[in-house]
Amino acid sequence: MEFDPSKLSVPEMYRLMIDAIVPRPIAFVSTQGKDGKNNLAPFSYFNAVSTNPPCVMLCLTHKREGGVKDTLRNILETKQFVVNSANEWLAEAVNQCSAEYPYGVDEMQKTGLTPIASVKVHPPRVSESAVQLECELYKTLQFGEGHGSSTLVFGKILMLHVRDDLYQKGRINIAEYKPLARLGGQSYAKLGEVFDLARPKV
Repeated sequence: MEFDPSKLSVPEMYRLMIDAIVPRPIAFVSTQGKDGKNNLAPFSYFNAVSTNPPCVMLCLTHKREGGVKDTLRNILETKQFVVNSANEWLAEAVNQCSAEYPYGVDEMQKTGLTPIASVKVHPPRVSESAVQLECELYKTLQFGEGHGSSTLVFGKILMLHVRDDLYQKGRINIAEYKPLARLGGQSYAKLGEVFDLARPKV
């Protein structure tokens, strides 16, 4: 099958992309508006970018009816956010927080998760997450306009928290970390089989 993006609708292209580009790590992002109201939402257009400076990226799509999502609004207002890990034991909460609640609703309260104070930023961390990255806004890039467009957010990591029992010999124990991944449609995935391959030397 061959598909020309110029001949597809935005929803058709979206479905093909999220089905083809898998698995995607999930950033469980907590933010706080300048009015002090908290927000928590998952995003699967997420990855690492650089280690010097240490940066991550989030791609936040815009609402169908126009305007930006609460997470982006808060990041642009305060220049701060926290990326909390989405772990297997948080699957229900992560999914619940994907609902489009009105601005000002605290999703952490809605899901019964426990907020804990961050060290260098104002948004709270999710206590139940195994890893939390406190970030400040580094740069944004705009892609397109209207439905299907997005803002790419780069965040510089100011502080990284790892649950004590997961940190072993300078590494995070992936078997205990149990990251949750996003697939297409309504599907999620667990890590599955893990195997090692030594990098070849030329």
